[in-house]
Amino acid sequence: MKAVMVCASVSHGNTRRIAEVMGRVLAARVVEPEQVDPAELADYDLVGFGSGIFTGQFHARLRDFVRSLPEGQRGRAFVFATSGLPELRIRPFTRPLVRQLERKGFEVTDTFSCRAYDTWLPFKLVGGINKARPDGSDLAAARAFAERLRARGARGAK
Repeated sequence: MKAVMVCASVSHGNTRRIAEVMGRVLAARVVEPEQVDPAELADYDLVGFGSGIFTGQFHARLRDFVRSLPEGQRGRAFVFATSGLPELRIRPFTRPLVRQLERKGFEVTDTFSCRAYDTWLPFKLVGGINKARPDGSDLAAARAFAERLRARGARGAK
């Protein structure tokens, strides 16, 4: 299975740490949105899209990149995120990106999110929240998530 992960990690490197753990399991390159040609994504069996969450949304660089993708039949994808606050069941912050990727022709197989160090106002006033995250259990959860994706990919390749 050939995989790549498009990751916008800008504040504290939280999302990049998660992407690198997943990337090792999936043998995937981890690239910034500006480092990959949208047409190149057609060469991959699995594409991950992730960033930190800013005011309830994925980073603008990742959203702009996905918006720039042409519509058409594509392979499988997954979405991952880190955030200071938990994802709400009634309004998951992953949903808009998942829907946009599906409109572009991807089959979005799963999503992953975990808490992470956040210094966005007003959290900056108190030194931030989740200072020790992502921690070992978050990284282990990311690894297990990627192992499940890899196992599904291997079954799909048979």
